[in-house]
Amino acid sequence: AGMNGTAIENFVCVIFNVSFMNCTWHVGRTASEDTQYFLYWKMSTKEDFTGCQNYIRDNCGRHTGCKFQNVTIENKRAYFLVNGSRSGHNIQSYKKTIILYKIEKLTPPLNVTVNCTEASYGCEIRWQPPRTSHVKRHACFKYEIAIENK
Repeated sequence: AGMNGTAIENFVCVIFNVSFMNCTWHVGRTASEDTQYFLYWKMSTKEDFTGCQNYIRDNCGRHTGCKFQNVTIENKRAYFLVNGSRSGHNIQSYKKTIILYKIEKLTPPLNVTVNCTEASYGCEIRWQPPRTSHVKRHACFKYEIAIENK
């Protein structure tokens, strides 16, 4: 249902700082300035959808994203629905399922220390794994170190 080209495009979500998630999208190609979008999501097919409480808006006041707090990745999937309205006309709905751990941007490693000694002409670098809500085994992480001589 709804006029072609009115559904959102380029829907992207990112989880950062362990429990924050931003989802953003572009307004549909044929959507007018009075089009308004509404985002709903749920963590399982058995739950009811929950609406966004903190929208990101464009210059026309249209919803073009949502900010979430206290997001957990315990359930691997999340289900998203974006619908809308425009002067009494229906807007095409957009649905997407996202595997949450794939969209998490990890924090940098914690407590990085460097201990260099002149006697051995070497350095020891230590760190702790980044904070994350879903990785329990530290062996899951791979690190890359770039050393620059200055």
